Amino acid sequence: MSTTTIAAASGPAPISTQERIPDHRGSFLPTGAMIATRFMELRKRRGLMAALILVNIGIPVVFVTIRLLGHAFAPHTYGPAGGYDIFSNLVAGVLFLFGFIVAATLGCTAGSVDLTDGMFRHLVVTGRSRLALYLARIPAGLAIIVPMVAAGFAIVCVVCCFAAPTQLNYDNVNVPPGLTHAAFDAWAGDHADEVICNFNYLSNPQSPPQAVVNCGNGPGGSGGSGGGPFGGSSVQVAQGGTPPPPTSPAINRAQAIAMANQDYADYSDQFLSPPLSLMVWSGLWLELYAAIGFLVGLGLASLMGQRTVPVILLIVLEVVLTPLMSHVNNLHLVNLQRGLVGLAAIHLEPSGLPSVFGNMGNGGGGPQLVTESTTVAICVIVGWIVVWTALGAWRMVTRDA
Repeated sequence: MSTTTIAAASGPAPISTQERIPDHRGSFLPTGAMIATRFMELRKRRGLMAALILVNIGIPVVFVTIRLLGHAFAPHTYGPAGGYDIFSNLVAGVLFLFGFIVAATLGCTAGSVDLTDGMFRHLVVTGRSRLALYLARIPAGLAIIVPMVAAGFAIVCVVCCFAAPTQLNYDNVNVPPGLTHAAFDAWAGDHADEVICNFNYLSNPQSPPQAVVNCGNGPGGSGGSGGGPFGGSSVQVAQGGTPPPPTSPAINRAQAIAMANQDYADYSDQFLSPPLSLMVWSGLWLELYAAIGFLVGLGLASLMGQRTVPVILLIVLEVVLTPLMSHVNNLHLVNLQRGLVGLAAIHLEPSGLPSVFGNMGNGGGGPQLVTESTTVAICVIVGWIVVWTALGAWRMVTRDA
């Protein structure tokens, strides 16, 4: 009697539980592939990218190009295209505002694109963590907006440095740049007539005897008398009267030095081209505010489930509400003013830039009517980022697929 052994069917051996590949789809941390997918999703929206580039890069490029062409064809009519003044006005007046708007627009698109395109259900059925799907949008969007803001800012920096004026014009007088206090006083004493006729000056009882020079105004008004725009050193002469005789050179020199002492603090903040430290801090400040705009827009759009209304709300916040609240002088609203992220960001503005909203700012300390410490301003900014990120993530997690 013979026995037959039936061989087991050939095939892969079963994988034990210990040998199975772990599944990370439930993790709340986004993977590199998820971030890359979100990045490509935003980058391929050509209309959005074109609009963002046109606003954030195109506007400063058009402005500096017109300035360059105007100075090239009519140098006596149009001043240099670059310099410290052009840099500070572009950063505080253009890049700050439009950087926030384009970042908020991108954030609102990133927070609502899956819903508007009908892809949210398909993302959910993959088993990926909804929190990870939300968090993946943050590095993906920042990877777009940060280089875009940096590109527009770099163009402004290059033009303002290489097309800067060769002479410093202070109060309509060509003054050597970078003088020390003593050197500035000495220069003012050697150019007493120009200083007396043009520099700002507020007289006081301890001032030296008032100087009188011929500024070319003729008789009448302040005829034949010098003095800056504040009139502190001017001698008022009645209409048709005879102006007093010019004072001695010694009195004029003493008057000019006194005026230079008052104006040196303002003069020391004037440069032919923006300093490197100011450009670095200004660039970081612009990137910070753009990141705030993106994160707030991302959370708000995710919470509302659409893009149009959040974009409008953030533009109103930046263009209407924040400038309006920066000028309100009401003690009952001061806490509301401190809670606005725009005013908190202005408090961190570099000291070499003018006030963003043309308010009575204290040189980078924000509007004078809104008093808050730097710690409070940082807490407000962090609070806005954390709260809107949490709200957007919560809505993503609880939304019906």
